[in-house]
Amino acid sequence: MLPYDVRVAVDALRPSRIHRLHRPELGLTAYLVLDSTVLGPAAGGVRAAHYPDERNAAVDACRLARAMTYKCAVGGLDAGGGKIVVMDTPELDREAAFETIGAAVQALEGELRTAGDLGTSAADLAAMARRTRYVHTDIARLTSAVARGVLRCAEACADMKGRPGLSGLKAAVQGCGDIGAAVAEALAEAGVSVRVADLDEPRARAVAERIGGTVVSPRDVLYEDVDLLAPCAVGDVISKGSAKSLRAWAVCGGANNICTDRDAHLALHERGILFVPDLVSSAGAVIEGIGRTLMGIEDRTPLIDALRHTALLILEDARRTNAPPIDHAIRRAERRLADAG
Repeated sequence: MLPYDVRVAVDALRPSRIHRLHRPELGLTAYLVLDSTVLGPAAGGVRAAHYPDERNAAVDACRLARAMTYKCAVGGLDAGGGKIVVMDTPELDREAAFETIGAAVQALEGELRTAGDLGTSAADLAAMARRTRYVHTDIARLTSAVARGVLRCAEACADMKGRPGLSGLKAAVQGCGDIGAAVAEALAEAGVSVRVADLDEPRARAVAERIGGTVVSPRDVLYEDVDLLAPCAVGDVISKGSAKSLRAWAVCGGANNICTDRDAHLALHERGILFVPDLVSSAGAVIEGIGRTLMGIEDRTPLIDALRHTALLILEDARRTNAPPIDHAIRRAERRLADAG
């Protein structure tokens, strides 16, 4: 049974199914959401984060699951969207809690395929894997796939500017976790001058030293004087207000739900800032995971590389209209869902 305020909040988001996992003896409160299974089993990672209350955790789970539905649809996958959000507290018995979450995933008998996400570790995924076969534990492979997808979408931005490639551009990467580090490395290998920022400064320094980049302040990274901004940490980092202060001409990152709302998307569009919707730019991981385990595609790289063309079409549609790229990306996803439904 969902708490009343949670039920009211998530009813407006209309997920297909939502489960509350509540084990006080383990310090565990989590929300497991299946947003859509129209195209196939739901796919989405496990996120562990600090939330002020259950309502916020449940709403975030629903929003992230909906983004995964669109991501799978636009990415050409035979999968829908799902998500698991764990309220990370000092009382959380991580090993036992993630084993419990694994059991809940297994009980769905393949309707949800999951992997790591922000705030989860290899040990967390290993604990889940003891109770379910539907969790992807190869973090390195997934993060590499995200980085490849971000790179392809960044190339689409360069195409829109009439540039021959990414070499010689400047980029700022927000977040130096697994995904941010992989994106920073991929950009540097493409000849981009990279600035990185993370709340964990030693981690940022380690990434910068490895790629020959520079460290900037987490407070200022969004406003660096660069060509490309790549948010690769938490979501909701660009609001209508902050969009007015960006100096980059393109935004393309590995995080989910980069913009707070449609007003933020509109603000970017009105300023002429190219924004590749993260349901496209961050799709590499789910293409890698679902393409291999569910669709049996031996080489997933062509499907990841195709994100460049998808991003280019969406950016071109946005340039021709008064609607921001996110609107065109969602329309593409909803057309595929409607055809399948």
